Amino acid sequence: MHDILALVSVQEIIILIQKIGYIGLFAIIFLESFPPTMFLPGDSLLFTTGFLASQGILMIGWVIPTIFVAGVLGYLFSYSLGAFIIRRFFTGEDTFFFRKKHLEKTKLFFEKYGAKAVVLGRFIPVARSFVPTVAGAAGMHYGRFFRYTVLGTIFWSFGMTLLGYYLGKAIPNVTSYLTPIIICIVVISILPGVFEYWHEKRKEKNA
Repeated sequence: MHDILALVSVQEIIILIQKIGYIGLFAIIFLESFPPTMFLPGDSLLFTTGFLASQGILMIGWVIPTIFVAGVLGYLFSYSLGAFIIRRFFTGEDTFFFRKKHLEKTKLFFEKYGAKAVVLGRFIPVARSFVPTVAGAAGMHYGRFFRYTVLGTIFWSFGMTLLGYYLGKAIPNVTSYLTPIIICIVVISILPGVFEYWHEKRKEKNA
């Protein structure tokens, strides 16, 4: 998990955010929406940014809109990339890298679970870098994708950032606890996806 790798040094994340500012923050969140850049920090970055805002290093009124806009635009561009790749390179017969039956299964998945995948995927490390691209490749309805992208990004950008902000305000010497707190956040962010997978498997078994 790239967020767990980002925990090697919380101080490095803090120094990074201080150096890159709002433009750099925008760029990282935007780029994290694409598979090749799935290694970029996500939840840990948002939480730490919220913490820095609580210390007066950044302005929370600028941080959240920056993260929200970057997250939405990143997903929309990633969706378009997936749609373009399928139209441009995978329209013919089956190849070593492409099987039509796999694409059909993916389309059925997004028809049935697309909303959940877009919203919950935003909170799952690595998955949030693939979901929008795969949704575009699978042909998920753009209007539906857009609505749930906005909804998921609202929960993600406000929730993760404000959690760091208010804990930074409430806990004395919170820097001493940043690493274990972020580890807990990363683990908790994975739980909705695990629960949903278990729930669907149980439904299939009962059926």
